[in-house]
Amino acid sequence: MTHKLLSLIVFLCLLTQIKAYSQNSDTIPKKKRAKQEVALNGVVKDSARLAIEAMPGIAARRSAMLPGLGQIYNKRWWKVPLVYGGFVGIGLVYEFNQRQYKIFLTEAQYRQEDPSKANPAWKGVYTDEGIIGVKDDYRRTRDLSILAGVAFYAIQIIDAYIDAKFFRFDVSNDLSIQVDPLIQPAQIYNAASPAATTIGFKVKLSL
Repeated sequence: MTHKLLSLIVFLCLLTQIKAYSQNSDTIPKKKRAKQEVALNGVVKDSARLAIEAMPGIAARRSAMLPGLGQIYNKRWWKVPLVYGGFVGIGLVYEFNQRQYKIFLTEAQYRQEDPSKANPAWKGVYTDEGIIGVKDDYRRTRDLSILAGVAFYAIQIIDAYIDAKFFRFDVSNDLSIQVDPLIQPAQIYNAASPAATTIGFKVKLSL
């Protein structure tokens, strides 16, 4: 009985130690874990690089919340009027086609249900099939304008993401390939002739 009791006490002590160790390992801050994982992978990133890498996601989320906000975050202020101008243009196209669709839909309904209410000016211009065809055309264009609005919304998100993604892109004069104009005197019998010149391009490749 004594041996069993001692064994039970030892087992409980070991279980307590294991539980305490697991709790201590779980209390390691997430930031410290991330740093340890980065160190294990052999990649060291400072805070500035991490902030730059987070910019595309932030810009995309802001543009998703409010169109143009990602462009403002990227300091591309001149794109904001283009974004809202595009939405206004698409909205005007939608409103025009929706209004015309309702007009021709009402005319088609009058001709089928109560011809006395039909527009007399259109009797010699549109047949019943023509009215239905025009109505369907306006409806189709209206639906396409809705799709265009959704596509434009996605495009402005992608634009904000790409702008932030290329924030670190090298656009200086020191590029890998440079193309410059070249004017060179033609060589005649090993002597330079000022009367004849060669015009071309000079390509510089930096490795």
